[in-house]
Amino acid sequence: MAKNNTETSEPVASNQLSLITIEKRIITIRNVQVILDRYLADMYQVDVGYMNRQVKRNLKRFPADFMFQLTKEEYDSLKRHFGISNIRGGDRRLPYAFTEQGVSMLSGLLRSDIAIEANILIMRAFVSMRHFLLSNAQVFQRLDRIELKQLETDHRIEQVFEKLEEKSISPKQGIFFDGQIYDAYEFVCGLIKSVETRIVLIDNYVDETVLTMLDKRETGVSATIYTQKISQQFQLDITKHNAQYPPIDVKLFKKSHDRFLILDNQVYLIGASLKDLGKKWFAVSLMPETDPEILLSRLEGGDARSGRA
Repeated sequence: MAKNNTETSEPVASNQLSLITIEKRIITIRNVQVILDRYLADMYQVDVGYMNRQVKRNLKRFPADFMFQLTKEEYDSLKRHFGISNIRGGDRRLPYAFTEQGVSMLSGLLRSDIAIEANILIMRAFVSMRHFLLSNAQVFQRLDRIELKQLETDHRIEQVFEKLEEKSISPKQGIFFDGQIYDAYEFVCGLIKSVETRIVLIDNYVDETVLTMLDKRETGVSATIYTQKISQQFQLDITKHNAQYPPIDVKLFKKSHDRFLILDNQVYLIGASLKDLGKKWFAVSLMPETDPEILLSRLEGGDARSGRA
C-alpha cells in the first residue's frame, strides 16, 4: 500500500512540481513503488510516446525490475480502487510502470534542464516515500489484514493517518539517512523509554551522549554497556554520571564487530554507533528469532570484564 493515492491525469508544469505532488503519483504495484509513464512524461514535459520510444531503443538498460508494462487486470484495478478514469489518455496501450531504478536510468536518456530538475525531485520523493513505509511497516502490515473495501472511503484513510500522527503505534525498525540526526535520536530514545526491565548495549564506540540517551529509561530499568575501550575521559564521565543518576554499568568487550541493543527480551541490530546516529545511512533491525539469553550468556561467561582500558 502506498502513502497516497494517484490523483489526476492532468499534466503538471515544472514550476508546480514538489515532493508532495510527486509522492501522490507514486503507487505500489507488484509490491514495488512505481510511477506510471504518463505521469513521468508530464513531469519531464515530453510526449509519453516519445519517452517510451527512447526507452525501447535502449531496452537493455531497462530490465524487469526497472520497468514493466501493466496487465489489463492491474490497470483495471487502478481504475477501480483509485478512481483513475483515463490514465492512458489517447494511447490505447497499457501503461508502463517505472521503479526508482528505472527513473534513475531515464535520466540518462532525457537530458533537458526541465527533465534533470524533475528527475532530482522524483528521486527525492522515492526516498521520502520509502522512509515513510519502512518507518511505519507495522501499521501497513495490520492494514493488509483489513478488507480493501473498508479502506475505500476517505473517512477510513483519514483515521489511519491520524493514528500515525498521534504515534499511537510505534515502529520497531527503520532506515535513517544522513542528516536525520533528530529523527534517529527520537526513534532510539522511544525504544529506550519503552523498556520495562533491562537495557544492554554492545557498541565499540560510545561517549557521554550515549549515557544521556540511556538516562531516558524508566526508573528501575538496568543499563549495561559493553564496549572495546574505556578511555580515562570516558571513565571520568561514567563516574560523574553514576554519582548523580541511576548507574550505568560499563564493561570492556572486544569480540563484537556489529552493534546490538537488547531491550527486555528483544534483540536489535544497529548499523551505526549510537553516538553517530544520523551522520550516515544506517538501519535499526529487530531480530525476532534471536534469543537475547544466548548473547548474554557469552557476555557473562567470561568474554567481558569490568575495568578501565
